[in-house]
Order: sequence, then C-alpha cells, then structure tokens
Amino acid sequence: MELELEKLNLPSDNERPFVIAGPCSAETEEQVMTTARQLAMKGCHNFRAGAWKPRTKPGGFEGNGEKALPWLKRVKEETGMLVTTEVATPKHVELCLEYGIDILWIGARTSANPFAMQAIADSLRGVDIPVFVKNPVNPDLELWIGALERINQAGIKRLGAIHRGFSSVDKKIYRNMPMWQIPIELRRRIPNLPIICDPSHIGGRRELIAPLCQQAMDLGFDGLIVECHCDPDNAWSDAKQQVTPDVLDYILSLLIIRDEKVSTEGITQLRKQIDEIDNEMMELLSKRMRVCREIGQYKKEHNMTVLQARRYNEILDKRGAQGSLCGMDGDFVKRIFEAVHEESVRQQIEIINK
Repeated sequence: MELELEKLNLPSDNERPFVIAGPCSAETEEQVMTTARQLAMKGCHNFRAGAWKPRTKPGGFEGNGEKALPWLKRVKEETGMLVTTEVATPKHVELCLEYGIDILWIGARTSANPFAMQAIADSLRGVDIPVFVKNPVNPDLELWIGALERINQAGIKRLGAIHRGFSSVDKKIYRNMPMWQIPIELRRRIPNLPIICDPSHIGGRRELIAPLCQQAMDLGFDGLIVECHCDPDNAWSDAKQQVTPDVLDYILSLLIIRDEKVSTEGITQLRKQIDEIDNEMMELLSKRMRVCREIGQYKKEHNMTVLQARRYNEILDKRGAQGSLCGMDGDFVKRIFEAVHEESVRQQIEIINK
C-alpha cells in the first residue's frame, strides 16, 4: 500500500544534512543541559535523549523515565531546539505529549513487535506529531514497512524511517550490520519516505561514525541521528559510540553532500554499458541453469542426491578466491554463488520429483 505522507518540516541548515543529536540517555539534568547548550552553539536544531532505555539484560541503567521529560522541556525553552525521545508503550506516548516533546521515535526492539506497534499507533490517533520508526533488529523489510504502515494508518503523516543496522551473530567491524540494500529497497518501495541514518548504533564505536555518516550521504539518505554527549567516556550507556559536540561539528563540517539534481547525461553511456553487461550476465545465468537442469536429469536417472557438498564447497572456495584476485570482496562473490547454487538445487529438485 502507499503511505499518506506530508513533509516533516523540521529545522535544518541548508549547508548540512538534517541532524538529530544528543546523548544516548538523559542521565542528569546537568548532563542534558550541558550537552544541549554545546550542541545549540554548534547550530544543532534537533536534540535527542533517551528517557526510557530498553536494555538487552536487566541491571543496567534503564533511563530516568518521566523524571527526564522536564529536562527535555527545559532544553526546548532555553535553546529553541526541538526535542525528541524514544517511546515503547502508549504510556510513554501519553507522557511525551503531556510534556510537549516535539518528535517521537520508535526503537528497533519495539518495531519488531506488531502488537507493540499497534498499541502505540492506537495511542497516536488524532495526534499530529513527527514520528520516526527504526528498522527492526532483524533484517526484515516487510516487518519494517508494516510498522510504518501501522503508524501511518493511525493518521500520522509526518513520518520517517531510521536505519540503525541489523543484529548479527557474526560481528566483525560493526555493532549492527548496515545491510544498506534494505534501506535502499525501502526507498525504492516508498520513494517519498524520509530515511535518516543512525551511525552510532551501526558502528558501535565512535571512530566509525564519520565514515558511516559519509556513506549515508553518498547513498542519498535524508539526514542523521547521532549520539552526542558532553563527556562520552563517562556516559551511563553506550559510552563507546558517543562523541562530543565538538567532534560531531567537525564530522559534519567534512561531509560531502552529493547533489541529486545534477544531470546524469555524463554517465548515460556508462549506464548503457552496464545494461549490456547485465543482459550478458542474464544470458550466462540462463545457460548455467540449463546445464544444471541436465545434471538434475542425470542425477534422477542414476538415483543420486541433489546436494553434492564437496562440489559445493569447491565452487565457493574457488570463486571466492577468484573474486579477490579480480578486485572484489571474496565474501561478496561467495554470497552470489550461494544464491546461484540455491536456485540450481531448487530446479534440480523439481526435476527429480517429477
């Protein structure tokens, strides 16, 4: 379905992307106000701080709750910045509206739960407030779109998405794997939906925030939400992924913002070459599948199993190494051949079971 959307109409500088910045959690009134004043001096227009902090395990700092909301109200009154916090229950929504919070966001754990999303959506009926929805913890685009649809159907038209990456057992560089193809597909499916990037939760380390911000800009994201603390090393939650207002200002000053309106005439011929190569790839894949079907017929006639594990491992290892020699990431090439092999197996199973 199409979403009924209106422009967010949130303040930002023309020379910089739309930015929401502030600490992971509102720890004390002094910490909130100090960080807010420093950010306001750097030209920030939108301040974030978590009042409620859902933690993976009990025992950690889980936020000050309602106690923190007057602090955010004071930020708004003294600096003129709009203020935002995360909500996870209808009661959170009710309290935020009572204290005049300007923007709400819904976290990854909540967006993964349709029951929780519907309860929040019901609590927002008749309210006109910007709402951002983070991607679910697991890489499920339909679940993300479903969460957005629930909020939109409640009458919220100033709606946006936050890409914060996806949980993975196999953690290498990032705290949460970016899987950029998922927000890119979201943009294709809902072109007029604003999408901002959360480099703090994707990276998990402050040294990764700058390159992730630039990558988000290169991919045409509409803005950023960055965790920023007056004393990040002593933060009560997620200390490693927070930066100071000075560091954030420096990161933003170095960002290169790509112009989407520039004519693409200069790359038209290159795109034609890409189209020709893609056509050749499709023809080669078709030929490969034809041979796979012949192999399937042979296996059927000789009562052989479809999956030949040794052969499969040989293909992955050989093509992964070959990809590296050709200047491509070996894991990327392996993923391609895993997908090709999966389709080959599917076609061979169809033949064997006929």
